[in-house]
Amino acid sequence: MPAKPPAPSIDDGKPRCPWSLGSDAYKHYHDTEWGVPCRDERKLFEFLILEGAQAGLSWSTILAKREGYRAAFSDFDPQRIAAFTDEQLDALMQNPGIVRNRLKIAATRTNAQAWLRFAEQEGSFSDWLWAQAGGEPIVHRRRSLSQVPARTELSDAISKALLKRGFKFVGSTIIYAYLQAMGVVNDHLTSCHCHPDYRG
Repeated sequence: MPAKPPAPSIDDGKPRCPWSLGSDAYKHYHDTEWGVPCRDERKLFEFLILEGAQAGLSWSTILAKREGYRAAFSDFDPQRIAAFTDEQLDALMQNPGIVRNRLKIAATRTNAQAWLRFAEQEGSFSDWLWAQAGGEPIVHRRRSLSQVPARTELSDAISKALLKRGFKFVGSTIIYAYLQAMGVVNDHLTSCHCHPDYRG
């Protein structure tokens, strides 16, 4: 695995969304992943798991445990996770590298199984997800965090569709955060250097 690039200095002077200013790791995630359009199936699955794990917690908690999740859940390979035994899930309750919540751990296997069913019955999850948004990123032009919603009609519809297909921890608020993270929705503020309209 290649070495990770260093997080940017907290004093690099670039304007960012206020939520990202807590740490170098947060800033690096904000600059290089959050809101960047993603069509990669493995990463889309990874973040579906991570966003579900984040429910009720801070994203910084999940970001800090990301490598723990990668190790515990077979590098986010849905085929391997779908085959986890109950004993393996029980053992994960002792793993300090992840959020030790039994429902969330069990949901990871459930979601891997639902993901595989989706692929078998309907094809590419990426193609389906992006089709819900019209095929291209939805770029908002919000000027403050107070203008960013917790959910939208789009996240409501996707949440309903995923729940119907057997996914867990995919409520509308979780799904909206997922859409933001995967760049289906661009909610960088217009004052942020990552927004396409930013001119500095």
